[in-house]
Amino acid sequence: MRKFILTACLAIVTAMPVRAGEGAGYVTLPYDGTFEDAASSVENAIIGAGLKVDYVSHVGEMLTRTGLDVGSDVVLFDDARIFVFCSASLSRRVMEADPMNVAYCPYGIFVAGRAGEVVIGYREYPEGIMQEVEALLHSIAEEAAAF
Repeated sequence: MRKFILTACLAIVTAMPVRAGEGAGYVTLPYDGTFEDAASSVENAIIGAGLKVDYVSHVGEMLTRTGLDVGSDVVLFDDARIFVFCSASLSRRVMEADPMNVAYCPYGIFVAGRAGEVVIGYREYPEGIMQEVEALLHSIAEEAAAF
């Protein structure tokens, strides 16, 4: 919890993307508003980029619903969702470079709310052509966080 709060506070102070530590594998950007507004903003930014949201994973609800079933009463998020989508042209380009880049598709941007703080984020991708995907994710997340 401290790491999450520290990451969120640092992001608010610097207004820059936060790489959550060496090797963390994800990037978060603070959102100054409600969780629902952030979720709507992410969906609109994906659509605004000419892409279609294929699926919304309600991971926060699932974790809350199943916590006691797996022996835990820890509340991880106020809410958390992952917006899953793909770009036909970008996916083709990265998979023509290496067909095993299929492992990274589809792409996702998450919104997580915890202890009153809301962040928008995405996974980091390997160096090389997959940086084109990371650049797309960053532009969508940055646009969504700016609302």
